[in-house]
Formats: sequence, C-alpha cells, structure tokens
Amino acid sequence: MRIAVIGGGPAGLYFAILMKRDRPEARVTVVERNRADDTFGFGVVFSDQTLDTFERADRPSYEAIRDAFAYWDDIEIHAKGEVHRIGGNGFCGCSRRTLLLLLQQRARELGVELEFQRDVTPADFPDADLIVAADGINSAVRNSDPVHFEPSVDLRPNRFTWMGSTRPFDAFTFFFKERPEGIFIAHCYQYEAGASTWVLEADPETFERAGLEGKSEAESAAFLEEVFAEELQGHRLITNRSMWRQFPMMRCKRWSKGNVVLLGDAKATAHFSIGSGTKLAMEDAIALHGAFMKGGTVEEALRRFETGRRVDVEKIQHAADVSLVWFEHVDRFWHMPATRFAFGVMTRAKAITWDNLALRAPEFVEESRELFEEEVRAEGLSPAAGAPPMFQPFKLRDMTVPNRVVVSAMCQYSAKDGMPDDWHLMHYGARATGGAGLIFTEMTCVSPEARITPGCAGIWNDEQEAAWKRIVDFCHAHGAGKVALQLGHAGQKGASKLMWEGMDQPLEEGAWPIVSASALPYFPNSQVPREITRAEMDKVRDDFVAAAKRGARAGFDMLEFHCAHGYLMASFLSPLTNRRTDEYGGSLENRLRYPLEVYRAIRAVWPADRPMSVRVSATDWAEGGTTDEDTVAIARAFAEDGCDLLDVSTGQTVARSAPQYGRMFQVPYSDMIRNEAKVATVAVGSITSADQVNTILAAGRADLVALARPHLVDPAFTMEAAARYGVRTFCPPQYRWGQEALLRNAAREEADLMELRRKARPKRHAR
Repeated sequence: MRIAVIGGGPAGLYFAILMKRDRPEARVTVVERNRADDTFGFGVVFSDQTLDTFERADRPSYEAIRDAFAYWDDIEIHAKGEVHRIGGNGFCGCSRRTLLLLLQQRARELGVELEFQRDVTPADFPDADLIVAADGINSAVRNSDPVHFEPSVDLRPNRFTWMGSTRPFDAFTFFFKERPEGIFIAHCYQYEAGASTWVLEADPETFERAGLEGKSEAESAAFLEEVFAEELQGHRLITNRSMWRQFPMMRCKRWSKGNVVLLGDAKATAHFSIGSGTKLAMEDAIALHGAFMKGGTVEEALRRFETGRRVDVEKIQHAADVSLVWFEHVDRFWHMPATRFAFGVMTRAKAITWDNLALRAPEFVEESRELFEEEVRAEGLSPAAGAPPMFQPFKLRDMTVPNRVVVSAMCQYSAKDGMPDDWHLMHYGARATGGAGLIFTEMTCVSPEARITPGCAGIWNDEQEAAWKRIVDFCHAHGAGKVALQLGHAGQKGASKLMWEGMDQPLEEGAWPIVSASALPYFPNSQVPREITRAEMDKVRDDFVAAAKRGARAGFDMLEFHCAHGYLMASFLSPLTNRRTDEYGGSLENRLRYPLEVYRAIRAVWPADRPMSVRVSATDWAEGGTTDEDTVAIARAFAEDGCDLLDVSTGQTVARSAPQYGRMFQVPYSDMIRNEAKVATVAVGSITSADQVNTILAAGRADLVALARPHLVDPAFTMEAAARYGVRTFCPPQYRWGQEALLRNAAREEADLMELRRKARPKRHAR
C-alpha cells in the first residue's frame, strides 16, 4: 500500500505512525511545507481522558509525550478580585514543537519517510492508494475543490492571539481583567519548565477601544504586558507569529473524494477554549487508522471513517461552540458575584455539571450553594437549608413557588370541544402530587377558532372555566406547587391534525378558517391563513381578556401569554411571518405593537398580586429571522409593561427552521435574556436531569427550569430528585411511606455511585 500524507502536523504524523506500525510493508510518506522544527504557537493541552486514548493507540509515542509534559490537576479562575481554584480536572501541557519532534522520531523509527520544505498536491502522488490531506485550516487540498467538500467557515467575532511567557503555573489559569477599554481574557498554562502559553482574547468592541487593530506583534505584546502586569509577575510576553486573529469554526459537508481524505483542521476545527484542536486532530488519526484496520477497499475504509467519526467530531464542535460563545459574552456575566461567575466558567461547555463538581470540588459547590441561599434570604424568603438550588423557593409578586422545578406546557390533544376532562385532572393532578414547584397548563385556547387541533383545550365558556377550576382546586388541595394558565391563539397553525396524526399538518376535513399576521401558510400544503384585519384583532384581544378573567376566577396562580412557536402572536413578532405593510409590520417596534396591545389588555384585568409570564421564541433558527438584539428588545418591552417572567423557547416559527439540537440547547437564550434584559426567565429544551437543573440555576442562566418529557413518564420527578439530594420536600400524606423509602434507598445508592465515580476517575499519568 502506498500512503502519502500532505502536512506534517500532529494529525498527519500520528496517522502515519499508526499505519506504518500495523502495516510495515506499506510505503508511508509525510510531506511538510515547513522545516522540521518550525511551529507557530507554544504549547498544546491534553486531558487525562485524551492521554488514556493515546496510551491505547500507541504506547511508545504516549510514553514519549508523557515524559515531556507538565501536569496539573487544578483550574484557577481570577476574576472580580477573587480567586477560585477547582481541583480534580487532570490536564497536561506539552510544547507543540516537542510534540512534533517526538512524533517525527517515532515515525522515523517505524520507517515513515519524512520530507520537509516541499509543497505538494495530490497530483504529485499518482501511484498513491491513499492521500491524506492534513494540511491545516487553510488546506490547499480542500480549497482546490470547494464544490465537492463544501467547506463552511463561521468566523467568530472575538479577537485572540497566542503568546508565551516564562512565568510558571501549577494550574490551568484564567485571568479576567477589567479595564477602561473592556474585559481582557488570558487562558494560561505551563507546558514545560519555565515556559507557558498565554492565549489573549478580547471582544471586538474592547479590541477597537484599545486601538489594537493594525498593531505589530511587539506593540500588541507591550500593551498586553501592561494589561496583565500583575498577572505576569515580572515576566515578559514572548511572540511567535502572534498576530491577532478571529477563530474560524470550520465544517465540511464531505471529508473525502476518491482516495483523498481530509484530516484534522483541514476538515473541522474546534475552539481553543476547550483545548481540543490537537486532540481532535490526533483522535481523527486514530479513527482513520481504525477504519482501515477493519479491512476492505480504500473507498470502504474512508466511508467507514466518515460515518463513524462525524458524530464524535460534531459533539466536540458543539461543546466548543457553546464554550466560545460564553467567552464572546463575558460582559453578560460580569455583574454576577465572583463565585457564580466562576461556576459559569467551569460549566460553560455543559460537560461539567453541579454533580460533577460536587465530586471533584465539593468546597466550591458548597460555596455556590451558600451564595444561592443568601440570595433567597435577601428576597425575604426562607431558604431550604443545605438544599441545592432546584429546591430553593422563588417569588414573583405575591406568588411563591416552593422549588424551581417547572412542569412545562405540554399539549395533551385530548379535549373535546375545548373541554378539559378526567384525563386533564389526572395529568395535572399527578404532577402536582409529584412535587413540582410550578405547573403550566397546555396552551389553552381563547376561542374555538384559536385552537391548534380539535383536541386542544379552551377556556371560552362557563363549562370550561368550571372544569379548569376543578383541576386547579385539586392541585392546590393535594400539592404544594402553583398552577399557571397558558393562553394562546394558534394563528397560522390552526385547524391542524392531532400531534400523533401529523404534527402541524392541516386537517383533511372539519377545518375552520384561520388568520395570521400575514397570508403565509406554515407548510406548502397548509391552509393559507387570512391576513388578520383590525376588527378581527379587536375580537382576538377581547377573547384573551375574557379568557384571562375566567382564569382568574378559576384560581390560577399565574397567567402566561403565548408569543412563541409561530402561533398568532409570534407571527407578528418574527420578520419571517410578518410581511405586513401597515403599522403592525416592518420595524420591530411595529411588529411588537399588537402583541403588546393584547398583553396590556390582559395585564389590566389579571389580578395585580398575581404574576404574568410571556413565552417567546428567542430565535427562529432560520436565516432572516429574529435576531438576538430583537429578542432582548422584545423581552425588555414586555418587562417594561409589567411582565414578571420570560419563558424562553425557540423555533417552530417557520417549517424550514433548522434547530441545533443538543442537551440544554435553548438555555443560552434564557441566559441572554436574563442577563441582558434583566428579567427573570424559565429555561426549557432538552433538560432531562436534576443535575442539569442545578447547573443552570447555579450558573445564573435561569430562575426556573422547565422539563417536559421527563415529567411525561415520571410525574414524581421532583420528589425523586429531592430524595437523591437528601432533601425532604413536599409529599402527600398518602405517599409518605414511599418517600421515606426513597430517601433511604437514595442515600445508599448515592453513596455507592460516588464510590464508583471515585474509582472511575481518570488516572494521573505520572512519569
């Protein structure tokens, strides 16, 4: 077999090593355009987990790396005049130059041919069975055929530069330095004795105010030495092609063509804030090698590599995306207490959580818990002593919820003519007895023509009002939580089938006329809504007012105004669904006009001592839709009119939306609204565990956390979570013996689990 590797970085070298070791008869050549010891940058970072992977892949190269690295166990965060040191992390730093030389040496020992200072293309290897393009972010191979590989680059706004220093570190260290120009960030770690990497970062506004555009390496270093004079402790900054850059998040639709395959940064990049670039490249090499070792043709191996590896790469990229966005918005969190800010740094990429930190840094978690308790006490409430954030009370106006767990609004599609029945009594009653702090009804429609489907519940007549009162009274009598009525109008999504018959698909018979902000169907085959007239807008507003009055009489503790998911009010807010040319279309101010009008009318009749929330779609997940700036402005507008809480969802505005799903995928939008619009929020969206709830709350990303699917299959989610954390929360007397058993069993199970986790902690790769 003839293998040519274009690019002598870690990805190309490591693949060459693995293939030559296991196929010694193969001729493997690595060609690098630079000299053997040329490298730009300073150190690289690997986690304990990554070192485990390297040890399994090739022990000799692993031992060489291990013997050359600097190891640390702690992360240290310097911010707002305080230092937080969090242990149990397990990372190593290694000189990039040393890493390359070690890999070159291992490759030579195995018989890999190495050529330097030579530019090549795939055409230079006509006899090669396999050509590996490991030629970096600016890959000439990839760029020579953009139509096939379809690369996309998201050039991120923050500016950063890599520098070095002789200042030693015994922890991976973040410095956040506030200056008149803004906040400067330094990501620092030691990679060998007397040598450390400094990645310096600033948002574009800070960068501009500092006048760094166009500065030379020396001028930039001099400025940053002044910024971080205290942190450098008398050491200087060292440059090595330390130009200011914007990070390019690279993705490719295809990774191979014929016998050519992209590897490392040539096919995908991941942000430096999770230390993943070199890790990603070398693990690519391991995966490509594994694909070939399973046999078959080159084409089969490359197909196997891409199919098997893409999911892992996309997971790493997603974590890196979330992390880099956090650093892009540091000013959003700067108002927070230092402990909460540090908790946000640690949990920004979602891999580290409340429970995870409780295992590795219990003192830090206890400090975070105590801060949460202090804030509850400052609100005039009695905190649950020793309990994690999810079991602390929260107050809106005169309503106090006993804990932060919310049963999200979940349409049951089980009403007849809008009438809630015994199914609804069972559904909401079970969640109330299960201990949740706040229970939302499904979207309850304000008129027959406001329904999404024939099975949607309503509150437009006396019989429905009485049925809802029965449900609310039961929840209050047998649960400690509060109950919120969500009011909405389906708009363009009206007259649709039941969800399990075809979500948002139009009824084939029995449909009713529908209206929306503009005459745009949701699907091409959907009924075309009529553009709502001013007279119809008056009627809809009055229907909401009448429904709100009924909700108050039924005893609901809170009312939510549904302005999300492409329904009528949302159709006014999004530029994708609002094409009006009158005073209700065009600018955001105009698009807000009608939803605010209806909101004010509801607020005027809803009891002043009871809170109101608004549900919004914070992004349309579609080009040309609502921007982040729009969303913050919408939240502020409702808050200024007395809205107490924003229930932050996303998408479902237009059928072509393409959400970026993942764990807690909507939480960043709750985070944005809470910390920029300065209004309380509910976070929702693929939140599945008590651990995630605690993490979101402790990081200041929401005030309440809503869970949908977990509550569908487990009405007692909250009670079970309380037992796991040793918290004695509300329980109906009929179930108290079960709660006692839960508490006993949970204590034993948690102790066993903690012991297993301790045993499974990554080993220290000591020399």
